[in-house]
Amino acid sequence: MASRRTFLHHLGLGLSLPGLAAFALPDTNRTPFPSPNLEEEAYWKAIRQQFPLQNNRIYLNNGTFGPAPHSVLDALQKSSLDINTSGEYGNSDAERVQLAQFFGIKTTEFSITHNTTEGINIMAWGVPLQAGDEVILTTHEHAGNALPWLNRAKYDGIVLRTFEPKATQAENLNEIQKLINSKTKVIAIPHVTCTTGLVFPIQEICSLAKSRGILTAIDGAHGAGTFNLDLTAMGCDFYAGCFHKWMLGPSGTAFLYVREESLEKLRPVMIGGHSDTGWDMTSTPPTLAGYVPAARRFDYGTQSKALAVGMVAATEFHDQIGKDRVETRLQTLNQYLMDGLLELNTKLDILTPLEKESRIALLTFRPKNMSYQVCGNELGKAGFRIRQVPEGKVNAIRVSTHVYNTKEEVDAFLAALTRILT
Repeated sequence: MASRRTFLHHLGLGLSLPGLAAFALPDTNRTPFPSPNLEEEAYWKAIRQQFPLQNNRIYLNNGTFGPAPHSVLDALQKSSLDINTSGEYGNSDAERVQLAQFFGIKTTEFSITHNTTEGINIMAWGVPLQAGDEVILTTHEHAGNALPWLNRAKYDGIVLRTFEPKATQAENLNEIQKLINSKTKVIAIPHVTCTTGLVFPIQEICSLAKSRGILTAIDGAHGAGTFNLDLTAMGCDFYAGCFHKWMLGPSGTAFLYVREESLEKLRPVMIGGHSDTGWDMTSTPPTLAGYVPAARRFDYGTQSKALAVGMVAATEFHDQIGKDRVETRLQTLNQYLMDGLLELNTKLDILTPLEKESRIALLTFRPKNMSYQVCGNELGKAGFRIRQVPEGKVNAIRVSTHVYNTKEEVDAFLAALTRILT
């Protein structure tokens, strides 16, 4: 194992953080996008140069926040400057079309939101539920999925039924089947858990739900930007995702997918300009004609044109690499890290499933002879940005890697972890 590892001073980690320079006029001397014909690891090291990440630590927490590449930051800055010099903030109609195309869905199925939690709130309050109706969730929910449904239960008396995620896709499908009964109205689970990075068999779960007349409202915070996501083929009714994690887009950007045939099954609880087909406050009584026949009804009022431009730039960055190639790279790094952690199995418990289909870009482990907080703090002191996971009483350490990470960085992390656990 030692031969796989290098120390931090051997790493070529790219550009230094530009600080305030990030808000200056775009740098026309940016490192050019690498040729796709480069040798594999050389290519990913060149991709690293597209990011303004610090070179004095290794960032392994994309599951919380995905740093944007220069191309996104430049597009965001240019659009903001254009808007504020011309006074024409326009709308995001053109960007909405491009964003929907990236996910292979209809423009009318795409709603622009500000974060995954906003999309989940739209789902949780929009689905028609009465007291006693049941919703299936997991015990490993992020606050963004747990709290909206808990809030709905508090006010409307719906019943939340949970299950503990298992190690394989077959077992997890079986757990959901066991919870379904005549009162089940919604399955509201994550595509990928924030705790251990477990990937659920969403397509099979959605097929099962559809056969029983159950709605599916998926927390997709860790789905967009990891998989080459095909929302239509997945078969879910609703999918809330974000751009500030794996899509590597601006903070405060996200989306809600509403399947065309499920649009009228989701009440627009909060609406505003562009949600309606007409209204009149001068009539007696005042009238609301109806809602636009699109998911556009769920995002309303003034939106940030610059943020929408930044979202499109993020999709273009993924397209330049290739969505399949991004997914494959994430799986490769995940397996490389898993192999290294397995060599430390006497000193830690790996909580992420070994089954390849049940993981994509996050790995979670718990030290055997040390508290996870102490281990996590020591890793931070050693120059690694990871995440400690208290959710679901997991009490462990999560490592998440993306296209800007290299195998050398994984080696350095494993070497540091070995020293800390020894």
